[in-house]
Amino acid sequence: MSKGFRICIILLMLMACGFFYRKTSKQPSTIFKSIISPGSKSSSSSSTYPATNVSFSPISSMDVLRKGNGIIFIETTDRMKPPSLVLCAIESAARVYKDRSVAFFMKGLPDINTMEDELKARNRFPTLSSFDNVYFFPLQMEKLFSDTPLMPWYKKVNPKFERYWTHVSSDGCRLALIWRHGGIYMDSDIISMRPIPDVNFLAAQSSQYSSNGIFGLINHHIFSWKSMESFVQNYKGAIWGHQGPQLFTRILNQFCVIPQFKSTEDVKCGNISFLHPQRFYPIPYPAWRRYYDVWQNVQTFNDSYALHLWNFMNQEQKSMVPGSNTLIEHLYKQYCPTTYGALERNQPIYG
Repeated sequence: MSKGFRICIILLMLMACGFFYRKTSKQPSTIFKSIISPGSKSSSSSSTYPATNVSFSPISSMDVLRKGNGIIFIETTDRMKPPSLVLCAIESAARVYKDRSVAFFMKGLPDINTMEDELKARNRFPTLSSFDNVYFFPLQMEKLFSDTPLMPWYKKVNPKFERYWTHVSSDGCRLALIWRHGGIYMDSDIISMRPIPDVNFLAAQSSQYSSNGIFGLINHHIFSWKSMESFVQNYKGAIWGHQGPQLFTRILNQFCVIPQFKSTEDVKCGNISFLHPQRFYPIPYPAWRRYYDVWQNVQTFNDSYALHLWNFMNQEQKSMVPGSNTLIEHLYKQYCPTTYGALERNQPIYG
């Protein structure tokens, strides 16, 4: 065999190896991480991959939110087909915070143990499935409340006798999640428009009165811990807002005498920014129907980071209607266009 012929054979072999490497090195687009374990048996979740030494384990919320700057949404009912506003809220956050993880914790979501479970969870929400930074997790309250002041309360309370159980359980969950992970909690009726620059912040609903519908804190911040302690020690679940906005206002008053707002400037309370009502509540709750009105001149809301649409007030179950030219339609078009497009084309928004 001539030397030149041998060189040609070697080059062809190298090219073939390179092609094989490119073909097999592509990783699945999923929130699952590969674990190479020699000799392990292949499972149904990895059946599309011929190698028998590859298995998958689900990524945890700790993995996804480990940077401490994630965006957190929760659903404390068992419903798996929430209003389109919820999908719009999550999509808008995923678009505004492209470099952050957006986690949706759902009480009705089954455990995610395999790749198939994860794909089923994503396929439930077609308008969100294309966003690589959106993740879905089961909301497991007992596990979430463990090692927090909320655990004794959770073991004692009986949801059947709680007038506002969906809401007070949500109040507790958001505190525990932010305590553990840090980041930003948002109610699922908040449409994001631009990034919030502050790390530790509460949102003023009105002068010297805090909301708990959106807030951001680093993990293990003392405000979260004190709030959980007061949640249990002063529990009055039958009083609307006592475990939520009123709780935050009481604890914030322990940090400082809350300053008055001047113009539209934010104020400081210790190391916590207390953001002006214009940041999230330029339309106050008594005027919530304005979101469903036709505006002659649509505002730009330049002083706002996001808009809270006061869905609790919406007992009439108003919704966004394509072609209505209402304010909420303009918001959908601009900040959650994938969800809007599906609704406009009358396509299913649930899988």
